[in-house]
Amino acid sequence: MTPGSSSRRALLATASDLLEAAGVASPRHDAEALLAHVTGRARLAPAADDVDADDAGRFETLVGRRAAREPLQHLTGSAAFRYLELEVGPGVFVPRPETESLAGWAVDLLMDSALAAPVVVDLCTGSGAMAAAIAQEVEHARVHAVELDPAAHAYAERNLRGSGVDLRLGDMADAFGDLDGTVDVVVVNPPYIPLEAWESVEAEVRDHDPALALWSGQDGLDATRVLEQVAARLLRPGGHVGSEHADVQGESVPQVFAATGRWSDVRDHPDLAGRSRFTTAVRR
Repeated sequence: MTPGSSSRRALLATASDLLEAAGVASPRHDAEALLAHVTGRARLAPAADDVDADDAGRFETLVGRRAAREPLQHLTGSAAFRYLELEVGPGVFVPRPETESLAGWAVDLLMDSALAAPVVVDLCTGSGAMAAAIAQEVEHARVHAVELDPAAHAYAERNLRGSGVDLRLGDMADAFGDLDGTVDVVVVNPPYIPLEAWESVEAEVRDHDPALALWSGQDGLDATRVLEQVAARLLRPGGHVGSEHADVQGESVPQVFAATGRWSDVRDHPDLAGRSRFTTAVRR
């Protein structure tokens, strides 16, 4: 070991113990991700590698912030989503792996269709994750996205730059009037957490994700009721909607769609962990 340096093995062991004690769900993973971010070396670098004093100091600072439950993605400034690396940070909802299942459903549906230029709308786009993924993977699609929060919209602008996505700032409730009745697929990851669930939400989400992206009335379904109406307005007959929800809403969200009589083939879908995750329906 060179003078003033620390071993990667020792730094990771200490950091993992600290993060575990702080209640972080994946302490070793997060420690490795932070060290890779600081040093610019892969997470699988040899454990015997030395880390110089400056990098070790920066790493320890970030570990302290992670132990205080700042989201890992805020500390690294990025989040992986399907085949993309997105810019994220304070002011925008951090995309989760669960949402990749909904994006994958949309991609598969579009690729299997015979439409030459399908029209897709991503409501409540946040960081632009689903819009960016669909635009990348379905190159012939015409993708539109809307975000209400100006801070989140700024992240979406950066993440969607050069993608060809039509990004707008506004409320999903009255967005895309120019597309009414012409859209083939609507996707949305709306706010869906009930206000009464505040104390049960993990600190990284409750204290750092924007409130506008989280809370949705007493039963968590206020935004879903709005998006059902918006999707019905936007979609052509035979068009599809896909909406994410909490794992405990696998019956209540489909019921929002089924109760209106505007939809057929209303069904719920699990994520990769087998938990109820998103609802799809077809416009009559």
